[in-house]
Amino acid sequence: MHDERGYFFESMRLSTLKELGFDELFVQENESMSHKGALRGLHLQAPPFGQGKLIRVVSGSILDVAVDIRKGSETYGQHYAIKLSGENKTSFYIPPGFAHGFYCYDDNTIVQYKCTSYYHRASEMGISWKDVELDIQWPDGDKIISEKDAILPTFSSFQSPF
Repeated sequence: MHDERGYFFESMRLSTLKELGFDELFVQENESMSHKGALRGLHLQAPPFGQGKLIRVVSGSILDVAVDIRKGSETYGQHYAIKLSGENKTSFYIPPGFAHGFYCYDDNTIVQYKCTSYYHRASEMGISWKDVELDIQWPDGDKIISEKDAILPTFSSFQSPF
């Protein structure tokens, strides 16, 4: 709802999620601020600490990507990408068993995500964002990558715990 003061909207409603078959609880909410060209991911946590994530962008815009790493899944190794922005106010749920990453189109992009499991450092895992086998069409241009993300394994050498 927009008026002369600004806007108001529900960014999450449990009853709506339940109508869609969602029955998990969110236990943690995270927020990151990133600069234009920043690429975070592809990250996940191994069971029993796997996280479902409900992602939305407060300001700026991202290309958000989920990769199915569930062995035996019909979509194993495939990815889904969606543009999320503060303007479109779209939320994207990524269940446990998927690696997650995003690219920032704008400076000072703020991403918030609710998680179904607590952060657990020892169970952190990831896959290289630039893996050719995954064929993710990241935007052109220079990327800002963390040291940790720069050395993540390729999909073919990744041992999925799901």
